[in-house]
Order: sequence, then structure tokens, then C-alpha cells
Amino acid sequence: MAEQDMGRGGRSRPAEVIPLLGSGVLAAGPGLLVPGWPPMIAPLLIVPLLAALRLDARCTAVAAVLAMVLALTVTVARDLILTPRAAVECLALLVGGALTVRLAMRDAVRATALSHATEIARVAEAAILRPVDARVGGIAVCTRHHCRVPGTTVGGDLYDVVHTPYGTRLFIGDVRGHGLDAVRITASALSGFRDLAYVTPELPDLVRELDARLAPYLGAEDFVTAVFAEFGPSEVKSVNCGHPPPLRLGSPPKLLEPHAACRPLGLGPEPEQSKYWLQPGDRLLFYTDGLSEARDRQGIEFPLEDAAADAASSTVRPDAFLDTLYEAVTTHTGGPLRDDVALILCEDVGSAGGRFSPAAAPYPSQRRPMLPRR
Repeated sequence: MAEQDMGRGGRSRPAEVIPLLGSGVLAAGPGLLVPGWPPMIAPLLIVPLLAALRLDARCTAVAAVLAMVLALTVTVARDLILTPRAAVECLALLVGGALTVRLAMRDAVRATALSHATEIARVAEAAILRPVDARVGGIAVCTRHHCRVPGTTVGGDLYDVVHTPYGTRLFIGDVRGHGLDAVRITASALSGFRDLAYVTPELPDLVRELDARLAPYLGAEDFVTAVFAEFGPSEVKSVNCGHPPPLRLGSPPKLLEPHAACRPLGLGPEPEQSKYWLQPGDRLLFYTDGLSEARDRQGIEFPLEDAAADAASSTVRPDAFLDTLYEAVTTHTGGPLRDDVALILCEDVGSAGGRFSPAAAPYPSQRRPMLPRR
């Protein structure tokens, strides 16, 4: 965008100086326009003050000059140019106008610095929580993350998918709480998982190691619910640490409940591995409790299995499925959700390619419809 179009709010709007000048005339009121009233020139300072609050330094300078010109015009017209009071008020208007220009310039510098810091934070957040929409090993993966805080992409929910010597591994979790502490724990958990996933042969050992790594970052009441999954030929192994179970999409959909309960990370988990068989083309939905525990205004929980079945029957593309499912939950709640939501849709494409793609390319636009489970 051209320089003349840039201002404190992203745009420079010289035309707005005119209504601001009108507000200054109203503030000065009868002292400027009505003969017999005592002169009131200093209230015209409201013009550059309002300009400094809304516009950039150049427009503020224009507003200050126009206010000064108006003051001088009125004092000359009313033969007040030589009176001490008019001279003092004109001087106050001149000095005040200069100060408002300085204020606008300082705020512009701060706004630029804030914009740069926001962009850096956005890039850092994207590096922490990376969107995935591709084939990872023999698993086609598509992710979505919706943060309840506008303008942010990292909150209490976390996920990652990596291709390791032991197969494609997945991690999805939910940090207790929100804010900067949750972001700090999220970054530590993801960093630990990325380090351990490549060098730890067994999932239960990975969970123990990650729990030990997170211990220094967790307070007395902090914990992380999580599901760890490892995809192999025709199977998926998982360890569930107090997290909502994944949903296998079929006819009908089925929640893959863990064989043994396990406490969340940070609360001394004793992980036990569960194993589930998969057929080529099976889809698994991993999610956080922002989805499964969403309620409408009457307190009724979101019917996850029914909504997932409807979304699977109406959409084939994984990104469209996740978008349809999220639209269904926001329709159920009647507005934005009160919690973060992370979604991961996985399909075992195997060597045959599955419905997604026979290559490690982004998903094609055309896919075969979902077949019922045998």
C-alpha cells in the first residue's frame, strides 16, 4: 500500500479532519462566532487532540494548522489580534498542536513495533503448532485447530504427527488452563514429543519419558491429558492419558476406549498400551474435549458420534469433513465455542493408496465415497 494510505490504524484519512474541525468549532462555540461573547480560542485544541487519537501524524499536523488558521481568522475578524488574552490562547493552541503531532508520531512508532511483535508471535505460534494436510508414512493426515482467543493460534490444545522408524506417530493433548502458562507447557510438550518419538521404541516408554521432561514446567495443579498413537500395518497402538478416546468412523462410528485407565501427564501416569485393528481406508478422528464437551444453551452435550456420521456421509475430502464437523458443533452451541478445539483425521492408506491419495501429495479434489465397515 502506498505511503500516503498508511496511518495509525492502517490508513491515513485526511477527509476526517473536516468533521474534527467542526467539533472544535462547536467546542469553542459562541466565543468564536457570537459578537459580545468573550473569546474562547483554546478549546480549538480539541481538533488536533482528536486527530492524534484517530489519525496519523500528518493528518494531526493538518488538523493543528487548520485550527490555528481558524483561530487567527476569528481574532482578526473580531479585532482581537492585539489583546493579551487572545495572544495567550493562540500561543497555547500553537504549543498544544505541536505536542499532539509529537504524540501522534510516538504512537505511530509504537503501533509499528506492536505490529512487528505480533507478526513474530504469529510465526512462532505457527512453528509450535503446525497444520498438517498430507500423507505421513502410510497415513493420510488432516488437522484443524480453533483457538477460543481471537487472533491467536496456540492455546491449551496441542498436537503433532511425525514419521519415525517405528511408524507414523501421533500426539494430541489438552493442557489444563489457558494463557501464557498453557502456551509454555504446550511448547515444552511438543518439543519433548518431537525429540522422543524418533528414539523411543515403545509408546509407554515415550509417555514416561515425556512425563519426566514436563515435570519441571508443571505446577502443583497443572496436567496434560493426551493420546499417543502409533500406526503400523493394519493396526494402531495407543496410550490414552485421561483424554477423550479417538473415534473410528464406520457404520456405526465407534469410540476406541482404552483397555486400561491412565492418569494425565503430570499426575504420575502408569501407561498401558491398547491395540486396535484397522482396515485400509479406515478413518480415525482424534479430538480434544472442546468438541466432545461442547454444550448448547440447555446444557445438552454435542452428539459427537451422530454428527461425525452425518459429516462422513455428506463429505469425502478430509478437510471438508473437519470443517463440516466444526460447523455442526458451533451450530449446536449457537455461537463460538468457549474452549479450544483440535481435530486430527487419519486414514490408513497403506500401499494401496486408500481414498486420499496414492502419493505423498496434497489431497486431490475427487475421492471415492466411504465404504461401510465389514
